[in-house]
Amino acid sequence: MINHTNAIVTGANSGVGFETSRAFAQKGIRVIMACRSEEKGEKARAEILRECPDALLDVMELDLSKLASIRKFAEQFEGIYSQLDILVNNAGVMIPPLTHTEDGFELQFGVNYLGHFLLTGLLLPQLQKSQSARVVTLSSLAHKNGVIDFDNLNAEKDYSKMGAYGQSKLACLMFAYELERRLRKDANSKNIISLAAHPGVALTNLFHYGPKVLQWLSPLFGFMMNSQENAARPSIVAALGENVKGGQYYGPTGRREMKGKAGVVDSSELSKDTVIADKLWKESQKLVKFSYL
Repeated sequence: MINHTNAIVTGANSGVGFETSRAFAQKGIRVIMACRSEEKGEKARAEILRECPDALLDVMELDLSKLASIRKFAEQFEGIYSQLDILVNNAGVMIPPLTHTEDGFELQFGVNYLGHFLLTGLLLPQLQKSQSARVVTLSSLAHKNGVIDFDNLNAEKDYSKMGAYGQSKLACLMFAYELERRLRKDANSKNIISLAAHPGVALTNLFHYGPKVLQWLSPLFGFMMNSQENAARPSIVAALGENVKGGQYYGPTGRREMKGKAGVVDSSELSKDTVIADKLWKESQKLVKFSYL
């Protein structure tokens, strides 16, 4: 068994996930870089090692669009590591054409939210072994325009790229809050806290499916956007900050939360609805066929 401060970062090979992994590595934390492509993960690992030769970095394959891959990852992690101290639910996709996962979920809801819901549950026993564990789940400013449409979670009726993205990111935030509430009620999980974070506005590879004009215009509007390094700061503060509390939401504190110093920010009233959050949790358990807390 490998016994260090262990952190898993999903989507660790690029963007906010890469910057989060690099920051953790610089602090001597062993980072398990959970990536859909092992090849891309190894390239990202090599890049961090060039800068920080003593970094403790392991690459593991994790495809959040496949429940079988998530279960395999959790099983492999348990066989190698003694505990989990930090879980950063970071990976995501943004505004793709209508696509369904092999398990039948709308891609954004499946990857951004449901995959992380299952991953967190499967890793809960490893989190419980830590003296002080944190789960940080990434949301987005887009949560403010999101609604949880229980009749259209997987685009059964219709599909809006931004609507589905907003729903997935609202679900992530509601999950972070509901997870915290459930952890506080569980005698075996008093050592774990749940937090949320959002990166503000940064032109990361999440915009892969966005209009090309965004990429062309980014140099002109760069002053309005976070660098990828700064976009990772809310996640890093949530994961490592000294005065954090369970249930807090971190993001840039500048104008409209687009960029600026990382700190505690507020979220929509809908994101705090405990009735919807409880219903979403129960529905999610049915969809991934796994129950916890």
